[in-house]
Amino acid sequence: MRPAMPPHAPDPPGASHGAAPRPEFPPPAPAPPPLRLLVADDNPVVRAGLTALLSGRADTTVVAEARDGREAYEAAVRHRPDVILLDVRMPGVDGISALPHLVGLAPVMMLTYSHETETVREALRLGAGGYLVHGEFTTEQLVRAVRDVREGRPHVTPGAARALLHDLRSSAPAHTPVQPPVFSADSTPPPLSHVQPSMGHSFRSRFRLSTREAEIMDLIASGMTNQQIAAACFISEKTVKNHINRIFAKLHTTTRSQATAKWLGVA
Repeated sequence: MRPAMPPHAPDPPGASHGAAPRPEFPPPAPAPPPLRLLVADDNPVVRAGLTALLSGRADTTVVAEARDGREAYEAAVRHRPDVILLDVRMPGVDGISALPHLVGLAPVMMLTYSHETETVREALRLGAGGYLVHGEFTTEQLVRAVRDVREGRPHVTPGAARALLHDLRSSAPAHTPVQPPVFSADSTPPPLSHVQPSMGHSFRSRFRLSTREAEIMDLIASGMTNQQIAAACFISEKTVKNHINRIFAKLHTTTRSQATAKWLGVA
């Protein structure tokens, strides 16, 4: 009769049986490559500010800039961006004229101060994937909108949405009589463009910068150093620093990038 075999002792923790140990958790998925953007705007301050903001992130980068619609088309052909950020009003070939040629190269997001009803309607009719008005979004909202437009999900900020809503309401047949407004005999209703200030002026005016401070803030947003600003404005660097300290206090910021983001209306 064979002697009973001793019970098999459990393997100690971590014992190897010749197979490579498996990791307890799957490795993290690699981060997606940053979205490659083209910024088309005739204002060098806006271009520089957007490029600084969007190229300083891990999820977006600006691969090209353009000053008008023609340059935007040439840059889009050359660089093949994922999304084009396009201003409306530009000298030469404006954004609306260039739009039909650009949408065949990449999704287009209108990024502009213009929020007139006809402009918004025409841009969306010609294929723009979204319409953002400066001063109505944060940097994170801009990046999210750009990603959504690339995936075919439209984005429209409140100013553009109000313009479309006004257009729909004005074109719809009236179901109930509405009493017309009464104006004095010697006056006529002011045009809407006179009643509503431009978005760029309205959102910047709340910072209450002086004319000189606004000029220096524009130069900061364009990427100039204190020395360059002093030379451009014919003042000393010490005076530039004093202006910047007052600007930061009025904008409630502590860095040039924060001030630029607020000044451009993307923070």
